Amino acid sequence: MIAYLGRIVHDTDAESKPGDDVSSISKSLDLQGSIETGGIAGVAGKDFGGLYSVKPLALIKPSGTEDIARVVKAASQTSHLTVAARGNGHSINGQAMSDGGLVIDMGSTEENHFRFLTINGSPYIDVSGGALWEDVLTRCVSRFGLAPRSWTDYLSLTVGGTLSNAGVSGQAFRYGPQTSNVTELEVVTGKGEIKVCSKTQNSELFFGVLGGLGQFGIITRARVKLQPAPDMVRWIRVVYSEFEEFTRDAEFLVTQKEGESFDYVEGFVFSNNDDPVNGWPSVPLDPNHEFNPAHIPRTAGSVLYCLEVAFHYRNSDHPSTVDKAIGRLLGPLGFVERLQSQVDVSYMEFLLRVKRAEEHAKANGIWDIPHPWLNLFVSKSDIAKFDRTVFKKLVKDGVGGPMLIYPVLRSKWDNRTSVALPEGEIFYLVGLLRFVPKGPSVEKSVAQNHEIVKWSIKEGLDFKLYLPHYQSKEDWKRHFGNQWTRFVERKASFDPLAILAPGQRIFKRTHQS
Repeated sequence: MIAYLGRIVHDTDAESKPGDDVSSISKSLDLQGSIETGGIAGVAGKDFGGLYSVKPLALIKPSGTEDIARVVKAASQTSHLTVAARGNGHSINGQAMSDGGLVIDMGSTEENHFRFLTINGSPYIDVSGGALWEDVLTRCVSRFGLAPRSWTDYLSLTVGGTLSNAGVSGQAFRYGPQTSNVTELEVVTGKGEIKVCSKTQNSELFFGVLGGLGQFGIITRARVKLQPAPDMVRWIRVVYSEFEEFTRDAEFLVTQKEGESFDYVEGFVFSNNDDPVNGWPSVPLDPNHEFNPAHIPRTAGSVLYCLEVAFHYRNSDHPSTVDKAIGRLLGPLGFVERLQSQVDVSYMEFLLRVKRAEEHAKANGIWDIPHPWLNLFVSKSDIAKFDRTVFKKLVKDGVGGPMLIYPVLRSKWDNRTSVALPEGEIFYLVGLLRFVPKGPSVEKSVAQNHEIVKWSIKEGLDFKLYLPHYQSKEDWKRHFGNQWTRFVERKASFDPLAILAPGQRIFKRTHQS
């Protein structure tokens, strides 16, 4: 296999390339899965972002962890090959690509692990790193009446993919990101070693891999915390004209004790106009209800703010009990009267809400257009300044998709993981989730993203990119700050040849000494 791969890479004469078929290649590496070398660029060479395209050497469809370990070991015995683990291809800037290297299709391992267990009275589920969160949700709720505690907004993502970044949604203020809700991992390191790790076993690998951008290992199994799943959700949106009032209420909700707040808190910015994507029509949850701009205060500016919350309840709860509890939670808030929108949906419907948006976007042909997204963590101390320049000026007319903003608590994150965070207890997730037609507008959007990042650096904002993408080592050093030394040491320990996740562009592939 190694000789075959080497010949493909270095042979410039197409006629002299080896004629081995896929089965013989697979046999030479003794894989239980398969290897594809033809027509794979469309799958393994692209991602959701639609901004980058590369040509990998081969797409590996492993049957399990041992196959993945063999592939990484084979790459380590060459002078140049790299390996990228690809989940559902939802990265934005080519992070899961390997130009001229090997791409591992983690989806082929999704069924390998699904085991329920109870440890010290608490429920957990062991799932494959290649499993989709939406499938984990469906199986856990239908079989056990249980569900993971922390989610992402979009669930057609792999377990290993989100854990390699953080995994954040409206539950993070209470339970932390998904990286705070796993207790054990099985990982294939950059040395091709299979390691089981946790807070007490191979702990440096465990914390390194969580939020490690794929740099230290490929997650093949995760043990995820579970809790009882509710039956229903009261999904509510309320509107604010003033940023200070919006942030005050959002911060109030995320700092209340469990049982004294909502179960989910997010928010978004929208344009103060009738644009169907970016404006007033994007707010109502019930399609039969229209947003009435007559209720907007005359003092409102170019953008408005929507606080989105959810309250869990059981089918057995009396409607008046639910109404009373929600009334108590909404009572202290200072949102604009008569601009409240709400619906009652099942717990599954709520968590799969973006799936419905995806189906609608696919039907309209806009799901597969480029997505030059920008995601940041911005400190509470700088979020008002960010609002004044970015939301109120640079993107006041919208970005063709959601503009998310909501607070989370740093104390719910583990500082031992590889995720880089701003200082202070409260920071905001900001997401400019652009859907941009192909053409000049893509370059314009990318340029505006760069402008926002450069402005944030110039103004000294305390921020970090989430799902980071940088081109230079200096930028990566600045991103990780005082964690950079630890990050480099972990790389030297677990992937010394820099074989893994080359698409992140943090380290260059090195030769064996």
